[in-house]
Amino acid sequence: MTNSKRIYEKQLSSFLSQSRFDWKEHAFPERSLLSDLCFCTRLLPSVRPNMAASAASREIFTEGVRAVLQTWPVLQIAVDNGFGGIYGQQKADWMVDVVQQYFHDNADLQQYEVEDFIAELMDQEFNTVVDDGSLPQVSANLLQMFGQWRQGALEQLKHTINTLTQNKSQRAKVTAQPTQSDEESNDDAQEMECEASGPSVSRTHPPPTQDEEDGWTVVRKKK
Repeated sequence: MTNSKRIYEKQLSSFLSQSRFDWKEHAFPERSLLSDLCFCTRLLPSVRPNMAASAASREIFTEGVRAVLQTWPVLQIAVDNGFGGIYGQQKADWMVDVVQQYFHDNADLQQYEVEDFIAELMDQEFNTVVDDGSLPQVSANLLQMFGQWRQGALEQLKHTINTLTQNKSQRAKVTAQPTQSDEESNDDAQEMECEASGPSVSRTHPPPTQDEEDGWTVVRKKK
């Protein structure tokens, strides 16, 4: 690489990282290099608004991720029942940022990859195994939204978010079954039942579960 080329690349890098450029302090041996830099000068004013627009549109995708996770009954049951500890809600909020960043950091994600990633988050942060078959739909929704964001179809993305939020299914009702004796310790496991339309959530390494009763799905809390 010639010395002039090295100077050019160094100065161009410096230029693009600054808001203003002092032409008098820079000299380039080759006129063509200066022409290229002049082109960048004309281009920069249009680049900055695009960068701001990109940040705003990225926030819309983040809202989409939030809508998907907040309307996912499995995650809500895990939060409501303390599967993630006293900071369960904070973990759920953190998952939104982690998932959206996962999409931006990885190109051409496949559905099974998204499923595995979310399943791992649920296992590690909420000690929960998702076995209700909802992961494919959750992953498909996220992929659809990211595709809309990447194509610049922001109005369509907003519509998808609104539709998901408005049509979300009623949060699964979780009730504790009566204990066998009033004298049992509070440390004993509680059996909680969810409506059949709700998810089946199992804590990691749970005791053997009962067969699902007709019309009910048993969610058993770890001792």
